[in-house]
Amino acid sequence: MSRIENDFLGSLEIPDDVYYGVQTMRGKQNFHITEMPMSQEPFFAIAFAYVKKAAALTNKELGTIPADVADALVWACDQLIAGKYNDQFVTDWLQGGAGTSTNMNCNEVICNLACEHLGLAKGDKKVSPNDHANFGQSTNDTYPTALHLSLILRSNVLVKAVEDLVASFYKQAEKTKDVLKMGRTHLQDAVPMSFAQEFHGWGTTIGDEIKTIREAQEHLKVVNLGATAIGTTVTCHPEYPAKAVKRLAELTGIPFVNSDDLIAATSDCGAYVALSSACKSLAVKLTKVCNDLRLLASGPRTGLGEIVLPQLQPGSSIMPGKVNPVIPEVTNQAAFLAIGLDTSVMLAASAGQLELNVMEPVISFALYMQMKVLTNSCNALREKCIDGIVVNAKHCEDLVMGSLGIITVLKPHFGYKPCANIAREGFLTGKSLHELIVDEKKMLTQEQWDKVFTHDNLINPKFEQYSGDVRPPDPEIEHCGRS
Repeated sequence: MSRIENDFLGSLEIPDDVYYGVQTMRGKQNFHITEMPMSQEPFFAIAFAYVKKAAALTNKELGTIPADVADALVWACDQLIAGKYNDQFVTDWLQGGAGTSTNMNCNEVICNLACEHLGLAKGDKKVSPNDHANFGQSTNDTYPTALHLSLILRSNVLVKAVEDLVASFYKQAEKTKDVLKMGRTHLQDAVPMSFAQEFHGWGTTIGDEIKTIREAQEHLKVVNLGATAIGTTVTCHPEYPAKAVKRLAELTGIPFVNSDDLIAATSDCGAYVALSSACKSLAVKLTKVCNDLRLLASGPRTGLGEIVLPQLQPGSSIMPGKVNPVIPEVTNQAAFLAIGLDTSVMLAASAGQLELNVMEPVISFALYMQMKVLTNSCNALREKCIDGIVVNAKHCEDLVMGSLGIITVLKPHFGYKPCANIAREGFLTGKSLHELIVDEKKMLTQEQWDKVFTHDNLINPKFEQYSGDVRPPDPEIEHCGRS
């Protein structure tokens, strides 16, 4: 079964079981770029429905469309807001026309649902996609307003994933507060720390990006609803912009406001750049942390081997028993993709010409893809990696006590140069600091060594200087390790 629908370009046959119409069909026929329909992002359909509901309620209040039609449109919008009929959003993410195909896709689905609600056949002109669902509107104000709302909804999901990941790091920090490990700079031994400090540091650095995302969301709360084509509000009732955005805020619980300059807002894409930049910043942080995880888990016997990651799958088709850090690896890849997509947003945002930026479809695609892969990778990193990390506490402590880096603890007692020379001698001879300082040079007694190199003092160092209870270095120590 099918029906015939017309626009000013002619007639098209539309399957009778679909709720979209002729203009959606033309968009569907013209754009096969990503091969991914808008239905892949349910928040966009929901957001569009909120915008159209606010418009219908406002137009009913102002008397610009028939009350019964407005009520039917509101009912139809509520169906989409409830998550129904998402499969009817069939236009490709990338499209010419600045999103017109998607706007009309939404208008046609809402109108055909309204027709059925009123006991009419799909396509009945009593409920018009252009004259009713789109009254006082343009793609140039409804598409970006819906995009702003949907990006807030989608970024809330991302924030939740980041919050859960941070909590996982902090939980590991609590479990490892007594585990001693070596801190490293330049990939070289530095000074001791606890594993709790490592985990907590990772959680903090990633958690900082929540604030960045929230700040970006504030920019999205400024919209151009009622601007219509270019910001002059042509075709809409004079009271429509203020009333429509107030209604949208009431419906969503989000304090949307119209821009003070609708001309500027119609072509400006700064809010998208801010959100994309926040996603990029998160991706950079995730990359750093995952690189750390891979390094600390390297081995298991010939690398650092300080932590053991959950073993999820065989790591090689040729090397038996090999297990790879697959979750940090895939998180790295997701981060790289997000960083690359930020470039797409930047270029598209800069491509506006005069009163409109027609590149919002690629901006929307890039932003949704950024947030989707970052959300999924944060969840995978938490569930399949961080929650299951096991720390090799004994191995970590042995590495610390065998390191020459702990000489730093003695610098306030003996001075930089003597300590550097002792460390150099240890490096050249392979002797431990304990052998050199306690056994050979008698600079500290065993009791004094034990007092200085306590577990707590290595993790939370206390500032102490030579006060006569330790033996000062002999003059020859200045030259130790030299021939």
